[in-house]
Amino acid sequence: MLIWINGAFGSGKTQTAHELQRRVETAHVADPELLGYALHKMLPAYERNDFQDIPQWRSGVGDVLQQAEGAARGPVIVPMTIVRDDYFDEIVGGLRERGVDIRHYTLSATPEALRKRLRSRLSTLRGHEDTWALSNIDRCVSALNEARYATHVPTDDLTIDEVVEWIAEDAGLPLVTERMRPARYQLRRLGVGIRHIRL
Repeated sequence: MLIWINGAFGSGKTQTAHELQRRVETAHVADPELLGYALHKMLPAYERNDFQDIPQWRSGVGDVLQQAEGAARGPVIVPMTIVRDDYFDEIVGGLRERGVDIRHYTLSATPEALRKRLRSRLSTLRGHEDTWALSNIDRCVSALNEARYATHVPTDDLTIDEVVEWIAEDAGLPLVTERMRPARYQLRRLGVGIRHIRL
């Protein structure tokens, strides 16, 4: 099974994916951003725009996720914003056509909540505000409201634990690990955030 966690930037995809991985036995996080950044490193700086526009990224993500899902002992969790209908159909639709069991979830939140979350990120606190993510909030929220991007999980009033438990119940995934105590969870969350700062 492949669990695709979609959502606008700041919706909590990465934190949700890693907490879901911690709580579901043998789960694996497969982050398509890694392939995107690898492709960027191979291109001249002036060619480094949105890596989702690179055809090799889209085909590569589909191929690698199919391989990962086939080899995994548990669910493969994919935290990735994707809002273009044609790209969504190419990757997610293409995987479904190949027989991959994909459960797609969009973490939704108001633009105000997303801006607040993005501005509280470590990279912003270090003086590296993600202006690209902030400038794309309205576009992402509008696109992801469409039925194509269901199932929608409203996150404005939910904690990460509650989002994880919502997805696990909907996907039929047994949670074998309990919630962390607040202090320990905040340390883990900080660690996940540090590992995913993109400068």
